[in-house]
Order: sequence, then structure tokens, then C-alpha cells
Amino acid sequence: MSNINDVIIIGSGPAGYTAGLYAGRAMLNPLLFAGYASGGQLMLTSDVENYPGYPEGITGPEMMMELRSQASRFGCKIVDKNVDSVDLSKNPFKVTVGTEEHLAKSLIITTGAEAIWLDVQNEAVHKGRGISTCATCDGAFFRDKEVIVVGGGDSAMEEATFLTRFCSKVTIVHRREGLRSSRIMADRAQSNPKIEWKLNCVVKGWLGDAENFEGAVLVDTHNNTEEDFSCDGAFIAIGHKPMTGFLNGQIETDEQGYIIWKENSMTSVSGVFAAGDVVDTRYRQAVTAAGMGCMAAMDAERWLEDNEH
Repeated sequence: MSNINDVIIIGSGPAGYTAGLYAGRAMLNPLLFAGYASGGQLMLTSDVENYPGYPEGITGPEMMMELRSQASRFGCKIVDKNVDSVDLSKNPFKVTVGTEEHLAKSLIITTGAEAIWLDVQNEAVHKGRGISTCATCDGAFFRDKEVIVVGGGDSAMEEATFLTRFCSKVTIVHRREGLRSSRIMADRAQSNPKIEWKLNCVVKGWLGDAENFEGAVLVDTHNNTEEDFSCDGAFIAIGHKPMTGFLNGQIETDEQGYIIWKENSMTSVSGVFAAGDVVDTRYRQAVTAAGMGCMAAMDAERWLEDNEH
């Protein structure tokens, strides 16, 4: 049994590293596969000011390195490789990483959800440097600035309304005349005097260089005319995609692919737990992800004890 891990954690970020920290302190010798893009969405966040304990703020990558170091200190072994597939048909569970197979008595899934980007010209240059996918995270950096929000659903309306607390003007850009959002969210945005509209428009690309974000190139969907729209920042709110494809339907998810908790942080498969944005469709904050990582590690420890592993 020496080659069977007590717990394998799949994914990094605040949830994964916190799960690794707690599992390590519980002497479970956790093995964590952080993925090639270790650190999750915070690796694209230039400044974090709303995580407790950092009164002067910290960059997203710096925070992830500190969390990673703390987890390692307590015995969490971290490997920067992607998990290709898992076999949850029996315990111990099988985790396939390239040509390697690893066995585990319990799993904690913290693979997160990735924001859906537009993938237009110059977007990679401005990710985290003018373009964000989280108003709650980054809205305060645009105080008294003019920004755009791309999207027409509830998330876009909510982001735009929230941003009016800080920004002097928020312009919602949507590809159609009609909105996908609920009536109440649309009414709230339409009645806000700080919100303006660019309907029947799509973003073709972003203006500026790596040092300066200057705005967006908008295309009218009716006549294909282009407009250079000047603004100080942009928020993309067209949805998120949970990173659950590698599970191949072995765990119950909702229609969008987010993992469903069944008992505390345990999934529909006994001994498999989940935490962070792979579960969370509402908050998507570093602090809530970290809290869920703590929960999953403690639940896994108790499950192992209860099942005499």
C-alpha cells in the first residue's frame, strides 16, 4: 500500500494550495498536480487588494508563490503537470499524468474555471493590464475612469452596475439589440445614469501597447463600420468554463459542467472532494476558494479516518 497516496489534489490556485497546506499539516503527505499553468486565474491579476492579511496589496503571482511555498513547507509535494484523466470506478482512484499512473485513496479537485475571453487582436497583451474578467477583483483600480463591459447576460449587467460605484462611466457592449439577462437585471442597468450602451457591436481588437491600454475597436454588426472607442479599461463578462473535461462525466455536474457538492465538500463519488471555482458559480474570489480548499482537505481527512484508510 506504500505506493498509494492518501490524497491527490488536482489543480492549484488558492483552493488547491490551501487544500495542500491543510492536508500536509494533517500528515496526509498530499501530492498536488498544479498543471502547467499553475496558480490559476490569479496569475493574470496584477494587483490583489481584497485578500485579508495584505494591507498594502500584493500581485496575483506573488500571492500564488507564497501559498505554494507555505503548502510545500508542510509536506505537500507539488508537480507542475496536467492530469490527463482519472478513473473513479473503484478505490484506490487512478490518476493518469502523461505516461504515469498514480493511485489515491481520496481526491480533491481544484481545477477551477477559466473565464471565456474574446480572443481578438491584442488581447493577450492586455490581459490583467487593462482588461479584466472580474469587476469585484479589479473595479477599484478604475476609480473615476471610463470602462466598457462586454456581454449581455446577468453577469454583464451585474458587473456594469457594480463598476458604477467606482467608474465615471460604464459602457455595455453587446452584439445584439436584445439582452440575454433577466428583466430585473436589465432594468437595473438601464436605469443607472452612469451606464451607456453600444448595442449591435462587437469588439474586433484592443487599442494600445503593453504599457498603455487605450480602448477597443468596435464593429457595427449591421453595417460593418468600425469605430475606435476610447476607454481606460475593459471587463469581459461572457461567462466562465469549469475545467472538468478530464473527468469524462464520472462526477455529477450541473448543465454548465460545475461540480455539484453532495455532502459537505464531497462530490457524487465517495472519497472525491472539490473546492474553488470548479464548484463556485457565484463568488469566484480567492478568499472563498481558499476557504473551500480548507473544507475539502478537512473533509477528506475525516473521510479517510471514517473509512479506516
